[in-house]
Amino acid sequence: MSRTDHRNPNVAGLRPRSKLVHGGIRRSQFDETCEALYQTSGFVYGSAEEAENAFANDGARHVYSRFRNPTSAMFEDRLAEYEGAEWAYATSSGMAAVHGALMSGLRTGDRVVAPRALFISCYWILKELCSRYGIETVFVDGTNLAEWEEALSKPAKAVFLETPSNPGLEVVDLQAVCDLAHKAGAVVVVDNAFATPVLQRPFDFGADVIIYSATKHIDGQGRCLGGVILAKDKKYASEVIHPFLRNTGPTISPFNSWLLLKGMETLELRVQAQSAAGLQVAEFLESHPKVAQVLYPLLPSHPQYDLVRKQMTGGGNMLSVFLKGGKTEAFNTLNGLRMVMISNNLGDSKSLVTHPATTTHCKLTDEEKAAARIEPGLLRLSVGLEDPQDIIEDLDRALAEA
Repeated sequence: MSRTDHRNPNVAGLRPRSKLVHGGIRRSQFDETCEALYQTSGFVYGSAEEAENAFANDGARHVYSRFRNPTSAMFEDRLAEYEGAEWAYATSSGMAAVHGALMSGLRTGDRVVAPRALFISCYWILKELCSRYGIETVFVDGTNLAEWEEALSKPAKAVFLETPSNPGLEVVDLQAVCDLAHKAGAVVVVDNAFATPVLQRPFDFGADVIIYSATKHIDGQGRCLGGVILAKDKKYASEVIHPFLRNTGPTISPFNSWLLLKGMETLELRVQAQSAAGLQVAEFLESHPKVAQVLYPLLPSHPQYDLVRKQMTGGGNMLSVFLKGGKTEAFNTLNGLRMVMISNNLGDSKSLVTHPATTTHCKLTDEEKAAARIEPGLLRLSVGLEDPQDIIEDLDRALAEA
């Protein structure tokens, strides 16, 4: 093996978990083991001719960290290797990724089709922002293929969906929707944040673009914000998405990219452990007398359980818990917790719980909340890396006191 090969290992033959550790590495002349943090806004040139050549051959070298940064490039390449993408771009947050992936390809007069069950900020982009620019959004019941068929019976420019959804854990049939979307001429953008690339591979079912809030499981430790857009087709991404991102500036900081690189090394281990714990907690809560319903992808009671088994390899760490006592019991339960923390974040190593109706989804109208099942008794639980029995005991005690 040459020194250059040693500095930049070839991961093509490695298994996925190994790619999470070695993918994208660019070692400097110092041959460091830990990825280098290039905390710089710009780069220098040895001559005027070198600078001219750098801009004439866009992408041939780093010129400005808003365009590209070596640390961020390592993060992008590592996730692209793991996901099987031809192109990736890291952004400052998950919503910056959603905005860039959608708005880069939309023009006045275009149609977008999306499920009603979406994270509130995604819903706002489609309902409010798109309408300002004369872009029509058709909302459907994401679990009803007949509604997808009707909406995609005429041309559309894009389909945007999240599966499982936030916070209701609705699961969309990726293969069926991608097939319908492509017949209608639409690009399919999938928010895969809840499932993570560990448990669901949307490209395998026909998705064109995948986005993540890397703030969640990819970091997994509540340290930083970040997002990423991945594309199956490099030509489409280079011609449509990249110019939009380069010129509008939703760029991630090099330091956050470095943190996300380190988070990726343990991504599979964390997600698999949290998924196993999530099932244990879901089974406990489903049998609790104060709980009306638990939605968790790998519970047989989940409405799309068979579909989950078809397109996901695990249930994840997210649960929707509907309490019988409504808002009062929900608040009393939250206030009675000792270890599980109240927070609107998710995907952390620590268990977190939120009341969507009064926090993340509080801006929805009553009708919109009802359509998305954002009920007064709903709690969204993100299971962490604590001992599952400690999580269960904390929830049990808080429910009893409530």
